[in-house]
Formats: sequence, structure tokens, C-alpha cells
Amino acid sequence: MKRRRLVRAAFEFLPNLRESGSVKSKRIRLFIKPYCPWCHRAARWLNERDLCYELIDVISDEAAYEEMIRLSGQELAPVIDVEGEILADFGPEELAVFINSVNSVNSVKSLNR
Repeated sequence: MKRRRLVRAAFEFLPNLRESGSVKSKRIRLFIKPYCPWCHRAARWLNERDLCYELIDVISDEAAYEEMIRLSGQELAPVIDVEGEILADFGPEELAVFINSVNSVNSVKSLNR
């Protein structure tokens, strides 16, 4: 129980990415299963940072379910796709790290152009 509480704290209080224009302008798709608590926490995290994303329910859409498997190589949710960068079956603590890494990679790419 204590470990779960620490994970939640890390997820909820990681640096605010609301001002991050590079992620805000990216196409973000969040593949979820409606009964998945991690999926709801990921959506809440994105909402709290005013990041626009497409929410895709893979239970009600078989084609979306197949696409999630093709992109991630597995059947677990959530899966997030940021312009082709995929994070699969993640916990909340990995989401901020992933978003920051996508920002870093894109910053380097724009400098090299």
C-alpha cells in the first residue's frame, strides 16, 4: 500500500509540462480500455497539463485494438503514441519521463535541421 502511494505521488507531482509547446503541437493518441485504472490516470495526467490527445477505446473498436497491438507489440493498455513514438503498458511514473524524452528528441532534431 505504501509503495502504491509513492507511485501516485511521483505521477501526480512530476514537473508541470503545461508550458511545453513541443508536445502540445504533437499528435497524441491514447489507447485505453475503459475499465483500466492506469488508463484513466494517464488521461487525467494529460488533461491536467492541457495536452490535446485523441482517446481511443480499444474495447469498443476492434480496428483500434488491432492497431494498438501492431504499434506496441502487446495487448495491454494504456498505450500512448506521440507522433510515432510509442510507450506501452506504462505506469504513471513512466508517462512524464516518456513525454520529456519525446521533447528532448524533437528538440535535437529541430537543432539539426
